[in-house]
Amino acid sequence: MSAASAWRLAPGPVVCVGETMAAMAPEPPDALDRAESVRLSVAGAESNVAMYLADHGVPVSWLSAVGDDALGRRVRAAVAGAGVDVSGVRTDPDRPTGLLLKDPGAEGTRVTYYRKGSAASALGPGLLDDERVGGAALLHLTGVTPALSGSCRALVERALRVPREERPHAVAFDVNHRAALWPPDTAPQVLRDLAGRADITFVGLDEAQDLWGAGLTADDVRGLLGGPRVLVVKDGARSATAYTGDDACTVPALRTDVVEPVGAGDAFAAGFLAGLWRGAGLTRALRLGHLTATSALRVVGDHGPLPGAAAVEALLDLTDEEWRQRGQAPMS
Repeated sequence: MSAASAWRLAPGPVVCVGETMAAMAPEPPDALDRAESVRLSVAGAESNVAMYLADHGVPVSWLSAVGDDALGRRVRAAVAGAGVDVSGVRTDPDRPTGLLLKDPGAEGTRVTYYRKGSAASALGPGLLDDERVGGAALLHLTGVTPALSGSCRALVERALRVPREERPHAVAFDVNHRAALWPPDTAPQVLRDLAGRADITFVGLDEAQDLWGAGLTADDVRGLLGGPRVLVVKDGARSATAYTGDDACTVPALRTDVVEPVGAGDAFAAGFLAGLWRGAGLTRALRLGHLTATSALRVVGDHGPLPGAAAVEALLDLTDEEWRQRGQAPMS
């Protein structure tokens, strides 16, 4: 397979599985202990991907659980409002919806989670028996889910236990390492094992270095995670490289003004998956990932508006040299 082409997904809908929480952040952005007001939104890696996939016109469902509370209703309505099918989201009468607080500061945004014992932490392998999963072309999971509970870890392990050739659908896995959620010395081996068994794997170079070795290059990560049909290594604001077989395709990121970086990785994954879903080659899929990431970088929340369709197509059609020279991504 050449670097100009990509392994193609089968036609069909996408299913994203994982927890989404209510999120509170100071607005305007300021340290939480000085804030006069806060903005309530929703935050969840998998639902972020689902919402951006819907923005790109991909049919997508989000499966999870929320509490029988106001925050759960807020989460469900927000994700549904983006065009995502939420009919498979369960309401748990006994467990609450998770919550996170964002605390912006000079050295970045600190995130505090209140999700222990949440409704989504009780998800388990049985969720994969949902008819939506059975009819999907792609199931999207992240490394957040196996960190939430034993049953959540069993869910992800079941999804990836079936050999690739026997799976009814492809499985995408974003490493999405959240150190605060893992017991000491547990995440590196678990996440490496899960990431290596997916069909499509996303990992940031910085998180790979934190997990598996400070001096790793993107090529080294490919050596560690040799299993995926497509491996995407994201190098922050610099570039992203997609590996298929023995080939690699690297596309520089677009420069943009950054309001807050949280959610940009999810947006990138959605854009890249949307590109594969459309049958695009790796170059266009990586470009669509970068374009989608700029939408998250420009807003306080995790989900921002995409550039207009005409602007997106024009950027995707640029020559490699024109893309490298491109500065700001347009908003419309």
